[in-house]
Parts: sequence; structure tokens; C-alpha cells
Amino acid sequence: MPRRNNASRRAASPRRSQRHKDVLHSQGGHRAHDFRCVGCRLDVPLDAPGTGHRNHCPNCLASLHVDHRIPGDRASPCRGRMEALTMSARPDGEWMLIHECLTCGELSANRVAGDDNALRLVRLVLKPLQDTSVASRTLLTL
Repeated sequence: MPRRNNASRRAASPRRSQRHKDVLHSQGGHRAHDFRCVGCRLDVPLDAPGTGHRNHCPNCLASLHVDHRIPGDRASPCRGRMEALTMSARPDGEWMLIHECLTCGELSANRVAGDDNALRLVRLVLKPLQDTSVASRTLLTL
């Protein structure tokens, strides 16, 4: 029996419509409930253990300046890249990441998520011991 090539098979069968793919077409990038990190390019889920509104990468701790006055409002016009400067602790013992916007210079405090990179968090805690200007600038802002 002679083999039919793919071209003749395609011509013989009726074409079915292409199914919808929402992988790259949804708002927010790769998947509907993810964002892509501006630092390490990791696909990060928006839901995180211990936080209500994730806006930083659990791997490299980088963020975007998206919130204006209220956490989760996503109303900031800046949209600049934010780098984690240091860590701070609230009076109740909760750890906070201190981010600085590289575009406008604004500082913001973000809750640490349960899946954040522990080694990077420890390095941030020790950073003020190496560079005292970071600690004093952060304390003056908070």
C-alpha cells in the first residue's frame, strides 16, 4: 500500500477551526493570574501565602511601582522598577520588604510572602550592617 504524505492527508480531510489559546493573549502576560518579573523574568503567580496583593518576585524580590496609596490599588502612574533595599519589622513582628523605585525614588513597604527566597531575605536583613546609609535613609522615610 503506498504511503500518503502529509500534504495529501491535509487536502483530503476538512480543516477544523483552530481552538482558542489564552496562554499569551490574556491581559497580564503569560497567564491570567501571573506576571513576569522585571528582574529575573520568572513567571510569578499573583496569589502568595501570607499576602493579599503580591507585587514582588519571590525569587529576586524585584517589583514594579504599581500601587499608589493603598496596597493592591494598582493606581500608580509611575510603573518604574523597584529594587528591594532592606527589611524592616513591624511592632507585631511581621517582616516587611523595603523597596525603592528606580524611576521616581519613592520608598514603599511590602509584606514578606511565605514563598520568598529565604537566602535573599537574610542578605537584605544583613545589608544595613554593611552599608549604614541604606538603614538611615530607610528609617527617615518610615
